[in-house]
Amino acid sequence: MKVLVAGAEGQLGREFVVRLAGGEHVVTAPHEEDFNIGDKDSVRRQIDAVRPDVLINCAAYNLVDAAEKEFEAARFVNALGVRNLASEAKRANFPLVHYGTDYVFDGKKGAPYVEGDKPAPINNYGKSKLEGEMLLCEEIDDYLIFRLSWVFGMGKQNFLYKLRTWAEKNDVLRIVSDEISVPTYTETVVDCTMEALQKGLRGLYHLSSSGFCSRFELAKHFLSAMKINVAVQPIGMDSFEFQARRPGFSAMSNVKFAECIGHPLPHWSEEISRFAARCSEQEAIIS
Repeated sequence: MKVLVAGAEGQLGREFVVRLAGGEHVVTAPHEEDFNIGDKDSVRRQIDAVRPDVLINCAAYNLVDAAEKEFEAARFVNALGVRNLASEAKRANFPLVHYGTDYVFDGKKGAPYVEGDKPAPINNYGKSKLEGEMLLCEEIDDYLIFRLSWVFGMGKQNFLYKLRTWAEKNDVLRIVSDEISVPTYTETVVDCTMEALQKGLRGLYHLSSSGFCSRFELAKHFLSAMKINVAVQPIGMDSFEFQARRPGFSAMSNVKFAECIGHPLPHWSEEISRFAARCSEQEAIIS
């Protein structure tokens, strides 16, 4: 397939470029200045130049706290930009792959969310992402929407990078223990996306690792896997003055998607260990 990637400079977009390089697919991943999804003319120019078989949208405004004051900036990318992509994908007659978030839920269910659960976002970031899903579905029928949670990978745009940075400067880390979801590795997102396309899947799916954990549990597992010796103390979300509210339990069930692709998704702890090994290997190469 000829694959066009929007948001190629983010951690998920970069993973698509790395993961698919040298394989059977031809990947085009323009820089943001050449592929601004908020500009319909920019979108059309790229699509007409590349003539892809599929468009994968990794572009997103994901500054959760900043979105409380910059809602229109979040909507410009997460909603209006998505509508532009959907409209142009429909015109050119190819499928659009888009990524949503667990933050479309309020966290009050107390059990993993399934695709049929009604969204109820409690912050502006979640509202902008839900609007993007809705606008996409209004524009095009040929789509895949994958809701992701706690995405991590190579780069600086995730909790695990921040965790390592904090560990370098502090002997004790205070990590939230009452925010629960599912860490999901960018490698797995890429592989599952391509598998879903090969199988011809369409519609909305929750794509996350198996199991769930708190930020505190995640921090302890990752630091141990990286052999970073620092104390970790559990605290509540109310100890921080976040601008945006977070759902307390936003874990999603991947059962529907796993059944469609015919195999289970790996447990989050396995994914963290695999990522830690990748980090250590890359650091050994650099040194």
